[in-house]
Amino acid sequence: MAKHNRKSKHKAKSAGSPQPAVADASVGLNPSIATALDCKVLVLNKLYMAIRVIPARRAFSLLACDLAEVIHIDDGAYLNYDFQSWAEVSQAADQLERENHDWVKTVRFDIAVPRIIRLFGYDRLPRQMVKLNRRNLFARDRNHCQYCGHHFPTSELSIDHVLPKSQGGQDTWENLVCSCIRCNAKKGGRTPRQANMKLISVPRQPKRNPLISMRMGNDRYASWKQFLDNAYWSVELR
Repeated sequence: MAKHNRKSKHKAKSAGSPQPAVADASVGLNPSIATALDCKVLVLNKLYMAIRVIPARRAFSLLACDLAEVIHIDDGAYLNYDFQSWAEVSQAADQLERENHDWVKTVRFDIAVPRIIRLFGYDRLPRQMVKLNRRNLFARDRNHCQYCGHHFPTSELSIDHVLPKSQGGQDTWENLVCSCIRCNAKKGGRTPRQANMKLISVPRQPKRNPLISMRMGNDRYASWKQFLDNAYWSVELR
């Protein structure tokens, strides 16, 4: 990972300072607030290595308990904020660049959802394996049938064994692909060659969680990229 200048704007909280109370996702919560609290936040360990993605409501809880800090990237430099100082920065951002953030309404003001937080007391290495499950398979293939190439909603897709189980096929990244119902029925218990069908891409195990790759296509999450560039990093969604 390339080195950057690190500017510290971390402010210690005084014992008597009132802390902003973040709205909780409870019954009757405004839908826009609930949506903001469900936004994804990248979590780094204390060594600035990506370890997972969590909902904003969990990130705010960690910040409020002083277990983590916000990492904001500005011109290639890391800016570090505790909960109180991030609330102050949010007030300025509310006036200047509100459209660049997701917002949660607190008792006294709106606070921006951070994109990245860093844990103070966690230095374990991130997991290196991406779980083989339906969600990650659909994300890897971007909900495209790997035979006809058309995009389908998840409810209209199935998982196909390229080499059928009846012919010794296994449940592996290299042998499982998304298939629409029509193509799956056409292929049946045959290989693509036997069914005179072609795969639009070679199935491979992704180097990082494919859901994260999809989210990084959104400009709001561009700051994640530098923490996810190394191929052995993978991020588990929880």
